[in-house]
Amino acid sequence: MTADDGHGHAPLLELNNVEVLYDDVILVLRGLSLAVREGSIAALLGPNGAGKTTTLKAISGLLKVEDGEVTDGSIQFAGDDIRGLDADEVVRRGIFQVIEGRRVFEHLSVEDNLVAGAYTRRDRREIPADIERVYGYFPRLGERSRQEAGYLSGGEQQMLAVGRALMARPRMLLLDEPSLGLAPLLVRDIFEIVQRINREEGTTILVVEQNARLALSIADYGYVMEGGRVVLEGTSEVLSANEDVKEFYLGLGDVGRRSYRDVKHYRRRKRWLS
Repeated sequence: MTADDGHGHAPLLELNNVEVLYDDVILVLRGLSLAVREGSIAALLGPNGAGKTTTLKAISGLLKVEDGEVTDGSIQFAGDDIRGLDADEVVRRGIFQVIEGRRVFEHLSVEDNLVAGAYTRRDRREIPADIERVYGYFPRLGERSRQEAGYLSGGEQQMLAVGRALMARPRMLLLDEPSLGLAPLLVRDIFEIVQRINREEGTTILVVEQNARLALSIADYGYVMEGGRVVLEGTSEVLSANEDVKEFYLGLGDVGRRSYRDVKHYRRRKRWLS
């Protein structure tokens, strides 16, 4: 992997030849390499089982709770090696993962959930102002601030999960399937707010998303994974125009007839061998 992103900027996040093993037996990531430029939105695409969620957990330090381990390669964030750090330390470094399925604290109020998102911060006096900032992005949360989170709709819980992440003042957000189980109109609203957060806060975002069309519509750059490796990458415009991506991920061809590996014109980039 190069030292910069091709535009003269060193990446904020850089993974080089990362391998992840579960239960000391199952190899999930097999020499994964990718980079995310500061202030950008990057999309991580691929079929179920490709290793996308494992990639996020390798970055955020959440692998340990699932008997997973990064056994090879490096994970650099803002120039520092964060491989193997505990999840709370990764949050302190500036990375917050919004886990698939939302996972809000159902018996706490909306506002208490937001306060919980700031648990690693020392500047407690600024928390009320940041709560109001979250309500600015998600007015529905402000209307339900005293309501128990378990009574929120699925879309509102997803908003709360993202809002809770913002309370940590992250430099980088990792979003795992933010559209999962949501109605199309709600999905569009949430992705528009993700774009606003990126634009207004300067927050760097790496998003894993099954809805490839939607992910590429907000992303600057994208990676396609299969079998624990990056097999294709490019700007969102380049990937959206790629005939094989159209067929297998954008629903514009005979989806499911072949493996992505079998497409004759498909060429793996094989960055992990560089």
